[in-house]
Amino acid sequence: MGVIPGVSRTASGIRNYQEEDIKWVENAVCMRNAGVPVEMLIEYVRLFKKGDETITARANLLKEVREQILEVKKKYDTALEKLDYKIGRYELAQKTGVLIWDK
Repeated sequence: MGVIPGVSRTASGIRNYQEEDIKWVENAVCMRNAGVPVEMLIEYVRLFKKGDETITARANLLKEVREQILEVKKKYDTALEKLDYKIGRYELAQKTGVLIWDK
């Protein structure tokens, strides 16, 4: 798909993953797990293949990805705060026999 640079192959055509290839795979999996679109990963690899002249473009792309991840993280943090509050209220109600919502 283009989310990692080309992997060398054996004479029989089997992919021959090297340590550097594994790092690319781990990075792709990590980014996908964080919700980074495949298209962004492909663009990053495309820029990487062009060499050091794309360092600024790659850095900018990574900054964009970081901002997207921070936005998602903020949503999760808000949801976790609400869950923690509700759990705390229920735990208190289990001890006191009274369920009180003060927020």
